Amino acid sequence: MAFKKVPSLRAALVLWPIALLTVTFATACNTSDTDEQLSRNQDGRGPITYVEGKDTTETGAVKQLIDRWNATHPDEQVTYKEQSNDASAQYDDLVEHMRAKSPDYDVVALDVPWTAEFAAKGWIQPLEGQFAIDTAPLLSPPVASATYNGTLYAAPRNTNGGLLFYRKDLVPDPPRTWSEMLASCPIAREQQIGCYAGQFAPYEGLTVNTAEVINAFGGTFVGTDGRTPTVNSAESRAGLQQLVDAYKVGDIPREAVTFQEPESGAAFNQGKLMFLRSWPSTYGDAASESSAVKDEFGVAPLPGDTGIGASTLGGYNAAISAYSENKATALDFLKYLISEEAQHIVASGALPSVRASIYDDPALIAKMPYLPALKDSIASAVPRPVTPFYPAVSKAIQDNAYAALTGTKSVNDAIIGMQKGIETAGS
Repeated sequence: MAFKKVPSLRAALVLWPIALLTVTFATACNTSDTDEQLSRNQDGRGPITYVEGKDTTETGAVKQLIDRWNATHPDEQVTYKEQSNDASAQYDDLVEHMRAKSPDYDVVALDVPWTAEFAAKGWIQPLEGQFAIDTAPLLSPPVASATYNGTLYAAPRNTNGGLLFYRKDLVPDPPRTWSEMLASCPIAREQQIGCYAGQFAPYEGLTVNTAEVINAFGGTFVGTDGRTPTVNSAESRAGLQQLVDAYKVGDIPREAVTFQEPESGAAFNQGKLMFLRSWPSTYGDAASESSAVKDEFGVAPLPGDTGIGASTLGGYNAAISAYSENKATALDFLKYLISEEAQHIVASGALPSVRASIYDDPALIAKMPYLPALKDSIASAVPRPVTPFYPAVSKAIQDNAYAALTGTKSVNDAIIGMQKGIETAGS
């Protein structure tokens, strides 16, 4: 907790003991209230509500999951509360219900970066003791994204990872490192197309792209406590320098600082880029009949410093609300969501599975040829900064990265700016 500035040192000395007592008492009360809430309804069984954003899969994966569950659980039916497709609206809806201590939402699908915040605020049930789940069959990075301060708080429901789309007609073998990729940029110049792009407009996509290259070079953003900034390092500078230098010399085209996912994908599909960092969802458009590169592109893991890079994770984590009245049923539903059957449904809906075995399914690979590359990408992935103050941390990263790319800050000043922004994120 941050204290407001007081007018003078004398005032500070007078107010400090009172403030300390108030904070200590409030914290004790809050902790006691949270512990009591988490201990309630642990054996409760009955109908539950599952809350997730709009199901946009062609297969109706979420409805399939719930229908399968309901067919064998007549007394513990799950109702799907479908939110909007807007992430901000989803977040606001969940926060409103949690602040109201509403029992209406039993299991909630959390965008990966929200998990730490909900855990820190005591809004979701820690998955330990009688609530422990078996994560051994799951890929470890998604499990890490559902873990806060050493405790698992959610079951990874589906994941996502960045991929390198490349023109295999121009570069037959995909690069494994940034130096290899940039060394091939003269080929792009000969073709009069851009060499490399990602999502570099000042929004969440820039946070992701910046985090990936900084993580690939060994940099980090916050410590294991979710609060201590760690980005001010030589490794972080080396990573950000890759982006800045590539943009400065034109290997990343000028217009890339306006790219979000639609613009970057369109540029690649129109044959204007040799390399693109994007999500698996780009594959369908690139392979469509309207794509200029439909027969000329391949997919590989992202490049790193000395080998495969460090993709940022996407996806959903499913958590039990602290205010659920049927937590035992909710726990069983979480276990079902990570089962082999459920994860096959997830993958068939083109949502990357959290279960390692799914990526070796020949039928799925025939349908989605990028799966082997995606498995490698996710295996080396890093969650977005695991912190209860993620929105402020993300803003500090993207603002400073954008300033470095566009030349209004040096790389050194941008990294220092990120460090300071993370320091004040919780205030």
